[in-house]
Amino acid sequence: MIKFFLMVNKQGQTRLSRYYEHVEINKRAMLEAEVIKNCLSRSKDQCSFIEYKDFKLVYRQYAALFVVVGINETENEMAVYELIHNFVEVLDKYFSRV
Repeated sequence: MIKFFLMVNKQGQTRLSRYYEHVEINKRAMLEAEVIKNCLSRSKDQCSFIEYKDFKLVYRQYAALFVVVGINETENEMAVYELIHNFVEVLDKYFSRV
């Protein structure tokens, strides 16, 4: 199950966030800061799946944009990785230069 969906730029600013479980506003800011720090600090050679607290992070980088999805441990990481790619392709077709 997907817990949250984030789109973040390279400066660490959240451009889009969607939560599928209730998280208080002040905890969202802390969670986003930690998740962004973990994803931005990794090199391109490292795996795009991260174990984080009681869930997993799946992220993908497109130029200066990171798409991060938080999932529970039973979800298939590769399916979510492909979901991210399909989502970005749809955005690219709709807005013509994502």
